[in-house]
Amino acid sequence: MLVHVCNPNTTQAMTAKIRVAAERAAAPGTTILADESAFGPVSIEGPYDAAFAVPGLIERIRAAAAAGAAGHVVACFDDTGLDAARALADRPVIGIGEAAFHMASLIAETFTVVTTLSRSIPTISANLARYGLSARCVRVRASEVAVLELEDPHSPAVERISAEIARALAEDRPEAIVLGCAGMTDLAALLSARHGLPVIDGVGAAVTLIEGLARLGLTTSKIGGWARPLPKRYDGAFAGFAPVA
Repeated sequence: MLVHVCNPNTTQAMTAKIRVAAERAAAPGTTILADESAFGPVSIEGPYDAAFAVPGLIERIRAAAAAGAAGHVVACFDDTGLDAARALADRPVIGIGEAAFHMASLIAETFTVVTTLSRSIPTISANLARYGLSARCVRVRASEVAVLELEDPHSPAVERISAEIARALAEDRPEAIVLGCAGMTDLAALLSARHGLPVIDGVGAAVTLIEGLARLGLTTSKIGGWARPLPKRYDGAFAGFAPVA
């Protein structure tokens, strides 16, 4: 089984970290195809970045689908471009935010999300409401760590994230923590051991869900909002993205 994991930003170091987490979670017989967008922002921090990240994501998903991927993981916690990707691809597409929320809800009555910057909180909160899981999330917290700080081994990012988890345990009293950034994927085991509760990484969660859907033979419904895009002309720089029959 080939599972495609796409980092919608252009930072290769983050993709390498994501690949390790995906391969660790994958079952025997699963091959991980991990890549990043060829063009777009180096990190996704808010709606403006997200808007410019979607075309690069779509290009990678289209190529991976042609290569026979059994499913696709959108490795951005904001679930950037998820609806567009599902309209494009026949095989399942799962965002790491959605995957982490659902996994947390299966092992804990309540959870707190610890993300990077405060500007990410509205998008994450809106996604929780859309997925019907707002009532299970006690709070979405920001550690005020910029995404690219997570790629700097000399940054105090890990300690700041850990301190925010400690505050969450004291103030929110959640039963689990969800890490709110793909760049945190390598921290789940460390932070779980340190704080004594489940800490969920969305990359591993999403890979596991893709594998399950593929084994069940389930594909994305093409009735309604995720129906294939209607053929039409796209002009200018986006001409190459025009849907065809």
